[in-house]
Amino acid sequence: LRDNRIELVRASWHELSISVSDVSLSDEGQYTCSLFTMPVKTSKAFLTVLGVPEKPQITGFTSPVMEGERMQLTCKTSGSKPAADIRWFKNDKEVKDVKYLKEEDANRKTFTVSSTLDFLADRSDDGAVVSCRVDHESLNSTPQIAMQVLEIHYTPLVKIISSNSWPEEGQSIVLTCESKGKPVPEPVLWTKDGGELPDPERMVVNGRVLSISFLNKTDNGTYRCEAKNPIGRNSTEYVLIVHDVFNTLLPTTVIPSLTTATVTTNVALTASTTTSASATSIRDPNALAGHTGPDHAVIGGIVAVVVFVTLCSIILLGRYLARHKGTYLTNEAKGAEDAPDADTAIINAEGSQVNAEEKKEYFI
Repeated sequence: LRDNRIELVRASWHELSISVSDVSLSDEGQYTCSLFTMPVKTSKAFLTVLGVPEKPQITGFTSPVMEGERMQLTCKTSGSKPAADIRWFKNDKEVKDVKYLKEEDANRKTFTVSSTLDFLADRSDDGAVVSCRVDHESLNSTPQIAMQVLEIHYTPLVKIISSNSWPEEGQSIVLTCESKGKPVPEPVLWTKDGGELPDPERMVVNGRVLSISFLNKTDNGTYRCEAKNPIGRNSTEYVLIVHDVFNTLLPTTVIPSLTTATVTTNVALTASTTTSASATSIRDPNALAGHTGPDHAVIGGIVAVVVFVTLCSIILLGRYLARHKGTYLTNEAKGAEDAPDADTAIINAEGSQVNAEEKKEYFI
């Protein structure tokens, strides 16, 4: 062998070793070792040289790409022997539906391998990392990788978020217009029922936010938020319905408009005496049922007055009856009490009438 890259490492009657530096594909072939003895001994070995694939390159990418356009990315590597394997990944997730092509190089020893990834651009692909990985036995489990970051332009996506799910009269509401697009959308446009906002004093726009204060029925309608960028425009709507104020019974203090008490006492100077007392309390008809806290004090005062008046009446009546209780005799009947018979009683009574005019009786 006459090559400066080939050196004799060891030579003996039992072993002959050589080393080859800077190996190339031309070094591949059959090597024969001969030992000149009687007879001559020979041994043969075949050297296989692997072709290391070149670093892959991704072609076919243009930036930016509009949403909906078809993208064809091609990954290509040359000089592999045997042919290398190419795999595609998008955000570390392998893509299976690809085209694979293998071609023999001019030296008829190595191969050029290419693979094509074909897909429609979508807004979800914006910012995604597409990688092409080349695997080959000569790389010692360290694949060669080429990467490309996708840039997708798309029209705005618009959404309205309300701060109040049940707006009522007198309340406030804040409508936020969220828009996402690339390039970033311009400031949004707010309209109501296809026209401008009717009350700028209550309807204030601050960037993407529409604030409406002191809601009333005239605010009912369809509110539209529109966003646009150089790619296009998009809009969404929100239907506002202002509801009546929900009536909730709250604790209140009710003062009766009229409260009267009547006490009646009837006295009759007969064998049997009858006393009656009645009390009437009239409440405010507008007072709410169930809220009797303030009424208890008023009713208690009325009952106390009625009881006091009734007790006073009973005491006065008792004193009156006590002073006039007993049997009352006039002078006309004097002398008739001890008469033995009716005729004598009449005679005694007539006799006492002579001086009857001189006596008077007083009742205190």
